[in-house]
Order: sequence, then C-alpha cells, then structure tokens
Amino acid sequence: MALSMTHGTRERITALLTDPSTEPDVRDGYLDLLGPAATRPPTLAQSVMRSSLLPVIYERVWRPIGFNVAKGWPAGPDTAAEHRLARRRLGLGRPGGDRPDAVVLDVACGPGNVTRSLARGVGGGGLVVGTDAAPGMLARAVTDTDAENVGYVRADVAALPFTDASFDAVCCFGALYLFDDPWAALDEMTRVLRPGGRIAILTTRRPRVPLAGLPLAVASELTGVRLFGDNEVARALDARGYTALHHDRYPLMQLVAARRVE
Repeated sequence: MALSMTHGTRERITALLTDPSTEPDVRDGYLDLLGPAATRPPTLAQSVMRSSLLPVIYERVWRPIGFNVAKGWPAGPDTAAEHRLARRRLGLGRPGGDRPDAVVLDVACGPGNVTRSLARGVGGGGLVVGTDAAPGMLARAVTDTDAENVGYVRADVAALPFTDASFDAVCCFGALYLFDDPWAALDEMTRVLRPGGRIAILTTRRPRVPLAGLPLAVASELTGVRLFGDNEVARALDARGYTALHHDRYPLMQLVAARRVE
C-alpha cells in the first residue's frame, strides 16, 4: 500500500505550484495533477516506461544492467558512483556530511531511485521533489521512500506546474531522450531553476563509430529513444544561458551539468 505524504511536505510542495488546488488528490501517496491517463504513449519506449512490470524490475535489473553497460562499466561509473557524481554536480553534500538545505527537482523521476539518492545530499531543511507522468512509477517511488523531505508529483514534464525560479537544483536522469520535445522540457527545467542554480542531465550519446551509425539510427527510430549528438545537449544549455559546464562522456551516455547564470 502506498505511504502517505507528510502534511509538511505536501504544504511545501503546494507552495511551489503555480496553480495549487484547494482539494489536491494525494490518495495514492503523491500529488496527482494529471488525473486519468487520456491517451496511449506514442512510442514503444514511452509505453514500456508506463508498463506495470518495469517499476518492479527498474532499480535492481533494468537500470543497473542497461545504464551501467551504456556507461561502459566496469571502466565507467556504476550506479552508486553515478549518484555521487550527481550530488556533486548539483552542489549537494555528502551523506553524513555538510548538506545544504536545498530545494531540488528530479524530472521524470521514475520509481524514485535518483530522487532518494539526492535526498541524502540535502539538509534537514531541504526538500526533494520527484515528478513523473507514469502512475505505476510514482506508486513504486512512494512505496520505496521513507524520507520526510521527499515528495512526488504526477505532472507533465513539458509543462511543469511549478513557479519560476522555485528550485536550487534540477536534474533529469535517463529520460530526456524519451520526451516528444526535449528542448521544450529543457526550457521548463530552466524556467523553474533559480539564477545561480545547477542542472544535471544524464542522457544518451551517439557514438562516433561509423559502422554503428545505421543500426543505432534504426533502433532509435523503432523504439523512440533519441540519440543525442556528443555536444548537442551542451550547446542547448549554453544557448539558454548556462555556464560552468561539466561534460562527462561515456560510450552510449553522457552527463552534462552546468549552472544557470545569476
């Protein structure tokens, strides 16, 4: 059964919303701003993300195997190392050490694996909000989360329901390549990030291997998983006024982080 969001966390999240409801739907343990799903996801990858099976196997099977291979493990970072790097790139602290009371948004949070990890780098006065459109993913996230400074919102990532400059840090790990319009989603992430705040994006990277180009292009077309060019995301951040860019490259993935200008 889904755990209830604490009253304090719900109030803090409600204060961040552009159009807070007087009777919010929190019966499933998260704040639902979308209601019943209206249409079937248009791509195979999006359909898989909303399946009933994936939330069950995501954290222990799907993500460690698929993502770690794409990051070049064992030469590349494993899941724990990825999470440590995420906290560092977002300006968060180390678990057990000095941690800022930051307000953090995890876009397309899935079952909350990254959300919970980010919460370990936030002080007691901080808040981490995970948002996703898939009810199954959020139900799993709520079940697996016991931190009082974490809450979840079901919303459209292309039209985030939060006020301008409401977060100190924003991340999107393993989802930008699924969005119908990734640049509109990036615009929304920028809008809700305060000046001087940090962003981190883990997404696909198209390798510069001539023989791999055609098969990967076919797979991308069939599944709906977009393969971003080596500098495509970095250029998009630069065009939106970000600075202090960090770009970690892996065989089939990349972690791009930056700070929004003051």
